[in-house]
Amino acid sequence: MINQAKWITSPIDSEQAVYTFEKSFFTDKKIVCATLYASAMGVYVPYINGKRIGNNVLTPGYTSYSSRIQYQTYDVTDMLEKENRISIGLGLGWAVGEFGFWRIKNFFADHTSLVAMLSVKYEDGSEETVVTDETWQVYTSRVTFAEIYHGETVDMTASIELVGNAVLSNGIKGKLVEQDGEWITEHERLAPIEVIRTPNGELVLDFGQNMAGYVEIRIKAKRGSKIVLHHAEVLDKEGNFYTENYRSARNECTYVCSGGNDVFKPEYSFQGFRYVQLVEYPFDEVDLNGFRAIAVHSNMKRTGYFRCGNEKINQLYHNIIWGQKSNYLDLPTDCPQRNERLGWTGDTQVFCRTGAINYDTEKFLRKWMRDVAAEQTPEGAVKGIVPNAVRKNHPKNPGDTRISAAWGDVACVVPWELYLAYGNKEMLEEQFPVMQKWVDYMHGVGPEEFLWLAGMHYGDWLAMDAGEDSYVGATSNDLIASAFFAYSTSLLIKAGEVLGKDMSEYKKLYANVRKAFREYFMENGMPKEEFPYTEVLYLDEPPIDTTRKGVTQTALTLILHFDLCDDNERPALADKLVELIRENDMRMTTGFVGTPYLLHALSENGYTDIAYELLYQERNPSWLYSVTHGGTTMWEHWDSLKEDGSFWDKSMNSFNHYAYGAVYDWIFGVACGIKTVAEAPAYKVVDIAPHPDKRLGYAQASIDSRNGKIEIYWYYKEDKVYYEITIPENVTARLTLPSGYNETLSGGVYHFAE
Repeated sequence: MINQAKWITSPIDSEQAVYTFEKSFFTDKKIVCATLYASAMGVYVPYINGKRIGNNVLTPGYTSYSSRIQYQTYDVTDMLEKENRISIGLGLGWAVGEFGFWRIKNFFADHTSLVAMLSVKYEDGSEETVVTDETWQVYTSRVTFAEIYHGETVDMTASIELVGNAVLSNGIKGKLVEQDGEWITEHERLAPIEVIRTPNGELVLDFGQNMAGYVEIRIKAKRGSKIVLHHAEVLDKEGNFYTENYRSARNECTYVCSGGNDVFKPEYSFQGFRYVQLVEYPFDEVDLNGFRAIAVHSNMKRTGYFRCGNEKINQLYHNIIWGQKSNYLDLPTDCPQRNERLGWTGDTQVFCRTGAINYDTEKFLRKWMRDVAAEQTPEGAVKGIVPNAVRKNHPKNPGDTRISAAWGDVACVVPWELYLAYGNKEMLEEQFPVMQKWVDYMHGVGPEEFLWLAGMHYGDWLAMDAGEDSYVGATSNDLIASAFFAYSTSLLIKAGEVLGKDMSEYKKLYANVRKAFREYFMENGMPKEEFPYTEVLYLDEPPIDTTRKGVTQTALTLILHFDLCDDNERPALADKLVELIRENDMRMTTGFVGTPYLLHALSENGYTDIAYELLYQERNPSWLYSVTHGGTTMWEHWDSLKEDGSFWDKSMNSFNHYAYGAVYDWIFGVACGIKTVAEAPAYKVVDIAPHPDKRLGYAQASIDSRNGKIEIYWYYKEDKVYYEITIPENVTARLTLPSGYNETLSGGVYHFAE
């Protein structure tokens, strides 16, 4: 229906300011219903008669704009009067503003554009529409600057001026599609916990929680007085305000007061922060009641909960939840603060299982996977970032984001994990061609038919086994790529069988890939020690000849967890993995590729005790290192903040990077023991196999699944473990306790002890 409207734009260059598009109309009959449809190339904020429409923010959201642009639908029946005026503010947003690593503007369009239609149905059966066209008037606004990375400026003393009528906007390539993702909305409101005067004399508010969102200010100050906010995640070791890790993203909000009661908050941008510096403030004393940090993320239903008797593990879980909330903002991003905030495919695939336990992510990830499908190349390649916000042939970027194993495998991992979590065959069918094309791409990409050798991979990103300053870990990238070739092929086969497809050819392919992997990378049941490799870290760098290893924690983890070994080889491989952990003083060395599977590989092969040792480890690298050093979200690098208070890196050092939070799917699935199964997904049949450990004291976990709420609670009394298990009426649970006792449970509440 919205296609009846025309795309319009401002008659003058919008630069970085927000312009308001307005249209007056009359309704003199009794209204049955009134519906507004709206979208933009940019970010829009709609009003009718001076009242904000809806509670969603940052519309229309971020999609692959050259392919698909979401539009939103609003019921505005109760907002209409006899005389009406629609006003829609339009800012640059993701589509037009400065975005991506190379600070390039206009990724998807050269200018902002708006499209909208109001449909009014009357009691007498007649209908009237108001559509965007050249009759709409365009005005300046009091938002004089707005950029996703750089923040906003609102000047309440600025005059509002008519700049002319709208003009038609040409060159919009993307197809308008009805909103298929979750709404982006405001959530928690956090009061500041402290006012800090730093050693450098900076006035800083601490909100106590790293987050994505913005600060709302309520203030009455002299007309023309100014408030300037800068945002930061951490303070440096001297306690001063620190923003170097934000790179070029300024995250600055400037407000000029009207002289009356003002309420300021961004509408066209968001920030990632815990601390806010008051660079300018009109009073000597800070009224903390006038400041609130507002968390912003996609409006997903919370489904999973966890609590245990170890407060550090509880804080770790808290950090995982807040890392997810911060980075599930319309698309799964890597971080919410620096000049990035991109849909990194690798981060998404490693975390998606945990994400679907904590929240109902079906709608959220289905929307993003449609962008993955839209941007998949005809050959089947999937880039490292979706939407791929990198311009080809740009002088600062001569190539494109790389096609990397473990990143591109999002094409197979996410659809399968969503099927396990929600049992939606229709969604699996929709994504099956994406899965198939990705596997076909890997089959034809390298010099060897059944191996993925060479290429430009991210490898075991940010692992600790290749040296302190290395971004890429020591594990052979060819080994990682070929292991994921096998893994994704196995997932494709499973998906095809669920959908009733003939998968015989892909079963042959899998057998050949597994055989080739074992012949090339393994010898006598163990991975070979070293492999030559030509590494390219950045697209405009010359290749570096180096050597990558086969005997690493990550390599052994992948071989074990992806079933690339024979059963008789498992004990020696698992023993070797434990040996490497012990040699590193009971610490892991894995990065983005190995870490999500490490504890699973240990538990699956008789070493749950070692998995627990790694979970409790507090020295770097470990999950609890960031907890013991004050983290309130997950960190990008294991030691983003070093023991001496210095930082690991300036440019690659986010303190809100959720990938390592994937450890929760082990806590939930193994420590607590709740797992869905492929033959009856969506927790219709569930395996309950807890692995209690006294150092946790107790563990209580639940998930509100498609088939009801499943809950387990285990706790110790002296040396005895007690279990309380709640199963919904229509769910079958296959219980296995540590003693070996097993039983099939149906709906009810059960108690066991052993």
